[in-house]
Amino acid sequence: MRIIGGLCKGKTLTPPRTFKARPTTDFAKESLFNILQNRMDFESAKMLDLFAGTGGISFEFASRGCKNIDAVEIEPRHAGYIRQTAKELGFTQIHVIRNDVFKFLKFCTEKYSVIFADPPYDNPRVAEIPSLVAEKTLLNPDGLLILEHSVRHDFSYHERFVEIRRYGSVNFSFFL
Repeated sequence: MRIIGGLCKGKTLTPPRTFKARPTTDFAKESLFNILQNRMDFESAKMLDLFAGTGGISFEFASRGCKNIDAVEIEPRHAGYIRQTAKELGFTQIHVIRNDVFKFLKFCTEKYSVIFADPPYDNPRVAEIPSLVAEKTLLNPDGLLILEHSVRHDFSYHERFVEIRRYGSVNFSFFL
């Protein structure tokens, strides 16, 4: 796993092999950030990383200048890894919140420019995420929700769905 762009471009990150997380592939991440760089100003963005896992997406946003990142991860070792790696990289803008994402979404009152959610592909509640984000109005008016998921899910029916991008087995659905 590596950071694709920005200040720490090329930096290799090596989470322990015992981690249960499935990091977003470098190919998919690079493609995603090529799309995002044309849609947003990273330096003024407030970002929420749900199911942060290894922190790869949070680190990518931080490397590109994002000043405020909340990373939600329930697994204690994963949260600890994100904290430690952020400290080593000097990313003081990453705030790790050790909590269950669905519980966090119930009490969160912040508004974000971009929300990235990468739940385990077999999580039975994946389909709830776009509606939970919309119901709580967690996105700024021009904000974007990006949901990484397997091919088994189709979100084109959702009223806030905009588009889907596929990169091998990685699917990104975009919502306003």
